[in-house]
Amino acid sequence: MSTALESVLTAAGGVLAGIAVVAVPLLRLRHALQLARYQASHDDTTGLPNRRALLTALRRSIVDGRPFGLILLDLDQFKAVNDTYGHEAGNDLLTVVGQRLTGLPTPVRLAARLSGDEFAVLVDGGPDEVRVAAWDAAAVVASEPAVLDGGVRVTARASVGYTTSRLGDTPRDLLRDADQAVYHAKTHGCGVSRYQPTSTPAAAPRCQDTGQRCRDHR
Repeated sequence: MSTALESVLTAAGGVLAGIAVVAVPLLRLRHALQLARYQASHDDTTGLPNRRALLTALRRSIVDGRPFGLILLDLDQFKAVNDTYGHEAGNDLLTVVGQRLTGLPTPVRLAARLSGDEFAVLVDGGPDEVRVAAWDAAAVVASEPAVLDGGVRVTARASVGYTTSRLGDTPRDLLRDADQAVYHAKTHGCGVSRYQPTSTPAAAPRCQDTGQRCRDHR
């Protein structure tokens, strides 16, 4: 092999080695950035999108201009599960509920965990689609016992409230209205409640069940 060729190969090898030296840290940096972005937008316990991710999705839906709805779910008696079976069992229940909500079919676009035992579901479509999705969410949470740490089986239930988008709504408006509906469902024990704007704010949420105080039966 000629001296010139040896020099070329040596130089090429040095260049490749240099590229490899630079590429490895860059690859690690890229993975670190991807992990940081994921952790910033996802819940540690369930792996679901978190409140930050939900707010981003709500803003995009508002800008998009097509009808959509927001469903909030608050697990019933979750504190009793934590107190009776321990924190890890409570985390197991949150994870199971999150998986079930994630499996809801279209037009459900996003299921998120907000905090504690509160979940949210973002739905594309008008009032009818959102109402059906709210009932489906309540049903899937209680569909069968969840198997927790140590083999304990617990049947979960949730109080559900929902609202549909209106012109001029902000993400905070939607969260507030759906939260009022959840509170109404929980305090009246009627399962699913919708928020309907009226001239009397306290009367805005409406239960949707078969009880005498509930209206707009499924």
